[in-house]
Amino acid sequence: MSKFIVVLIAGQDAVLPHDFINDMYTRSDGVGNWDWLDEDRAAEFATWKPPDGMEQSRSEAHAIGCDLAVVPAENRQKRVLIADMDSTIIEQESIDELADLAGFGAHVATITERAMNGEISFDEALRARVALLRGQPVSILTKVWRERISITKGAAPLLKTMAARGTKSALISGGFTDFTARVAKKLEFDRHYANELLVSDDQNLTGTVREPILGPDAKFNLFRTFLSEEEVAAKDALVVGDGANDIPMLKAAGMGVAFRAKPVVNAQIDLQIRHADLTALLYLQGHRLADAVD
Repeated sequence: MSKFIVVLIAGQDAVLPHDFINDMYTRSDGVGNWDWLDEDRAAEFATWKPPDGMEQSRSEAHAIGCDLAVVPAENRQKRVLIADMDSTIIEQESIDELADLAGFGAHVATITERAMNGEISFDEALRARVALLRGQPVSILTKVWRERISITKGAAPLLKTMAARGTKSALISGGFTDFTARVAKKLEFDRHYANELLVSDDQNLTGTVREPILGPDAKFNLFRTFLSEEEVAAKDALVVGDGANDIPMLKAAGMGVAFRAKPVVNAQIDLQIRHADLTALLYLQGHRLADAVD
C-alpha cells in the first residue's frame, strides 16, 4: 500500500487542468493511475512521497485557484467530525454581524481579526466585543440569523455523507449558543458547544457571557471530552477550523484541516483548504462526488 495520497481540488470558480495533475503526478513519482473524485474538480493519486518542493507545488495550485493536499493512505475515513462554526460552517463571524446591526461593526471586526490571528487573547477580545452589545434587544439574535447568516457551501453534504456512514459530529465554537443551536439543528450536528450570552429580565443583552469563556483551552478540552464519550481516538477524528483558537485541536486530530484560515493557522497546520468549499473534506477522505448524500 502506498504511503500517501495527493489530493487536488479545484476552487469554486476553477477547474483542474489535466496537465497540472500530470505534472504533480510526475513530481511525486505517482503510483498507478491518477483518478477523478469529481470530474474536472477533484482528483487523487497514490505516492510514496509528497511532491518535490511541496510549498512551491502548493503555490502553483493556489495560482490557478486550486488546493493541493497530502494525506496518509491509511485511515482516511474518520469516525468523528468536529467543526468550528464562524467562518467555517457558516460564512460569517456572528459577533461581527451582531455588532454591525447594532451600529459599531467596524470596531468589532478589527478586534475579531486580531483575536483570530492570535494577536490578543481570545477571552479579552470576546469580553470587549460582547460588552458593546449591552442593552441590545435579544431579538437582534433572531434578526441576524434570518438576515445575515449563510451556511458555507458543502457543509450539508459533508455532514449528511459522514452521518450516513455512522460518523458522530460536534460543533465546538467560540461564538454563541444562540447560533450554534440553530446551525446544529439545520445541519444535524449531534452536539454543539459555545458561549452563552446573558439576557436581563427585560429581554435585553447584558453585555456579558456566562463564565468560563469557551476559548482555545476549553475548545481543546471539549474536543478530548467528545472523543472520550464517543470512545474514539484522536487519530480517527476530522477537525476543521480557521482561527488561532482552533489550533490545539487541529494539531491533535488525525486529520486537522485549516479551512480558509488565518495566516497564523496556515503557518502551523499543513493540511489547508483555501479555495474549495467544504466538500473538499469528503475528497480528503477518499469519497467521490457520487458518494455524497445531498
